[in-house]
Amino acid sequence: MSSEIKSIAKNALQIEANAVAGLEKFIDDQFVAAVETVIQSKGRFIVSGIGKSAIIAQKIVATCNSTGTPSIYLHAADAIHGDSGMIGPEDVVMIISKSGESPEIKMLVDLIAHFGNPLIAMVGNLDSYLGKATPLVVNTTVDQEACINNLAPTSSTTAQMVMGDLMAIAFMELRGFKSNDFAKFHPGGNLGKRLTLTTGAIAKNNTQPSVTPSTSIKDVIIAISKSRMGATVVLDDSASIVGMITDGDIRRMLEQHNSIQDLKAADIFHKKPITISPNTLAIEAFDLMKAHDISQLIVAENEQYKGMIHMHDLMKEGIL
Repeated sequence: MSSEIKSIAKNALQIEANAVAGLEKFIDDQFVAAVETVIQSKGRFIVSGIGKSAIIAQKIVATCNSTGTPSIYLHAADAIHGDSGMIGPEDVVMIISKSGESPEIKMLVDLIAHFGNPLIAMVGNLDSYLGKATPLVVNTTVDQEACINNLAPTSSTTAQMVMGDLMAIAFMELRGFKSNDFAKFHPGGNLGKRLTLTTGAIAKNNTQPSVTPSTSIKDVIIAISKSRMGATVVLDDSASIVGMITDGDIRRMLEQHNSIQDLKAADIFHKKPITISPNTLAIEAFDLMKAHDISQLIVAENEQYKGMIHMHDLMKEGIL
């Protein structure tokens, strides 16, 4: 049974992989014209379908909305029963269908023609009613469904999904949609934090341990322990950062000295510690920590101490 399941899955995977690979030849002038029509439109991108294609339409709309192309999902059956009223005069409509011959699809094609909106056909049968209705065709023809009976929409819906992604990525890049724009639409969750959370926002909730070069080692240890940051900053008389002492520095000091009674912070701190601006994204702080194999970063602006962040902060915020 185990080997049979693996064989079935691998065979289906290969069929769908072949379907996706075959889409490359359909990235043609008609595909380009369809993308340009949406980009040049002053209206919205309305995507419709029925059955499994309707589900794909919803996904394409969701992707487009989150990447800067205002889009609306319209179920084909609902469209011919009143919901077509949501289609504005400047909107571009794309209808998705494998066969291109469903009754609802045919009626919707005629309705869009009556409205006069640009129509894109994402279709798997170029000789169908939908395939012949417009010169703006995104071809999603597949040779075979992954279904053993070659009936259940599998390879065909995968092809539709991939072509929809290709269109959305094209829209995104042609519009110059950047990560900052993406963050505006994804403020929640870990993804939003990766795009918006700054080191300053984290540091303001932490303690700000600091000592001076003349601080005794005993008081340095106390400062590190109280802060729970695993380190302390060393500040001069003008409150400028001159160094940093970590709990690792304390351990190395104990290994190297028999007596620590007369030692001061100035005897063990390391100069020119790595700092980061409070306006820097937290994910960039993680990359910096990883590159230098450190657990803490001093948050500073114009050499003035603004706080400290720890690797544990990034884990707590879900940045990692």
